[in-house]
Formats: sequence, structure tokens, C-alpha cells
Amino acid sequence: MLGATGQIGRAAVRALSGDGWEVTAASLGGGRDDAWDGGVRTVALDREEEGALSAALGDGCDVLVDTVAFGPGHAAQLTGLSGRAGSAVVISSGAVYEDDRGRSFDTQGEPDGFPGYPVPIPESQTTVAPGDETYGTRKIALERELLAAGDALPVTLLRAGAIHGEHCRSPRELYFVKRLLDGRRRRVLAYGGESRFHPVHVSNLAELIRLAALAPAPRVLNAGDPQAPTVAEIGAAVDDVLGLATETVLVAGAPPEGGIGGTPWSGAHPVVYDMAAAGRELGYRPVTGYAQSLPRTVEWLAGRLDGRDWRQAFPKMVRTYGETLFDYAAEDAWLERHDRTT
Repeated sequence: MLGATGQIGRAAVRALSGDGWEVTAASLGGGRDDAWDGGVRTVALDREEEGALSAALGDGCDVLVDTVAFGPGHAAQLTGLSGRAGSAVVISSGAVYEDDRGRSFDTQGEPDGFPGYPVPIPESQTTVAPGDETYGTRKIALERELLAAGDALPVTLLRAGAIHGEHCRSPRELYFVKRLLDGRRRRVLAYGGESRFHPVHVSNLAELIRLAALAPAPRVLNAGDPQAPTVAEIGAAVDDVLGLATETVLVAGAPPEGGIGGTPWSGAHPVVYDMAAAGRELGYRPVTGYAQSLPRTVEWLAGRLDGRDWRQAFPKMVRTYGETLFDYAAEDAWLERHDRTT
């Protein structure tokens, strides 16, 4: 298991170990999750070090799970292990999809750049061109190189949705949890609160990894929860977990000035993945749903925020969404103007 102490790796190690696999958990620091079975072997591994992965593999393995692969370089690294690894399960992303007009996650900041995907998105949907420019182009380059290996190294590629749960470095739920903990009782949501960005709880992703390990084949599958709630439904679910009530101010269309009402889920069109193939090919049945999994996520977030600045607790959120994610002064000024005109 590569990336074993990351969010996906922690859950996948638990799932595989619980299913009877002898798991070697590899990470940069060689650490261990307290929830892992005592039989899990840990190893410190820097995959970028020449020959390190090959040496760590030793005599080989039945299944290699890679949660941190990006681009053709890592694909070549994995295909170079053909014959020593029986099969592989590799995490990809729904960011590889583009719509019928060539719009994707990469174009959302451009005029009319929001992708209008079909609902739901099947694995046969067109994808961005491979390249080194963006997260999505690197992931599709990875996919194509791995699939070209065919039966020499059967690889299941899992195109993950918006991953959520404990140990997330950029938890979208923070947008609502922090506001409630800070005493905010009004929220603004753009696009009428109807935006949908299909989530996948880390335990559901781990279940897909477990099932793919049992049924090796060259394939691409979407990875998502059983439901894709709207952003308004997500906010209401967080309210319920914390036992608080929030007034929601809905804005038709894009966020107004300063990005007010924009959230980590916000988009002009829904992003919903078709999960039929995973059910058909792997017998996938989700182990949890969004609302069902939310209390533990909220508890973990609250614990991480306790006594800490959110930028210190989640520095990746700053890099991804900017310093103004919680600009309450700008929100209050906009709400005051809104109240005067309604």
C-alpha cells in the first residue's frame, strides 16, 4: 500500500487487513494508524528515490494499491513492476472528465467554463487530453499508461469524487462546521443552493479498493457515495449534527462580489457519477452514506479546530480556496445590502 498514512490509505489498510490480507503499509515516514491491526507491517518509503519501490517490493506482492500516483512517471514506475505485482488498484479522479464542449474542472474559472456533464456521468464520458499542466491532465496520463499495460499488470483505476471523512487535508465540510462553531447563524449559498458535487466517503473508497483487489482486471470505475446531496442539503445536515439552526440566503446564479456564497461544492452544473459499473463488475454496495458518516467527520473537524487557527489546522484549504474562505466582514456587508433591498 503506497500512501498508507494518508486519508485513503488509512481506511484501505483497515479494509484489506480486515479481509484477511497481509498488508505492508508504505509511507514517507513509515508511520502507523492506531486503528490498524497489529499484523500490519509498516515501512518507510520515498517512491521518488531511484529503486526504492522495487527494493521494498522484495519478492513481489499479489496486489499493489497506490493512493498517491500522479502522471506518466508514476505509471512507468508501476508498469515496471509487471511480473512482480499480480495486479494493482490505483486512485484516479473524476477531474479527468470533460463535457461535450470540452469544458472540465480546469476551465471553471473561464467565461462559460463550467462543465455541463451528463447526469450521471458514465465512465465512457470523454476525458481531458493527457499532459503535465493540471491535476486532471496528469491523472488521465497516468490512466492511459497503466491501461496500456493490459494483462501484464491488470489495474483497476478508481475515479474518485469529492473525498470526505476523517483525516482529510482539505475537508469541504469545514466551510459549514467552522461557521457554526464561530456562532454564524446565517449562510449565503450561490446557485440557489442546488450545486451538487458527488462525494465519496473514504470508507466507501476503501470498500471499492477491497473489492477490486479480489477481482483483478484492467478497468476504470467511478467511485462515489450512494447519494449526491445538494450543497443546501449538506449545510442542513451539518446543522443537524451540531444541533443548530441556520438561516440560508439563496442567491440565484454565480456568487456575487468577493465570491460570497461560493463553497467548495459550488458549481453552475451538477457533477454526479454513474455507479452502475462498480456494482455490476465488483458487486459494490456502499458501506455508508453522506449523512450517516457525517457525525464522525464533524467531530474530527471540531477537534482539529479546537484552539487552532483554521489556516494552521488545514493549510491545504488555504492553498486550494484562498484566505477569504471565512471573510465574515465581507459576508456581513453583503448581507446588510441584501437585507436593505429585499
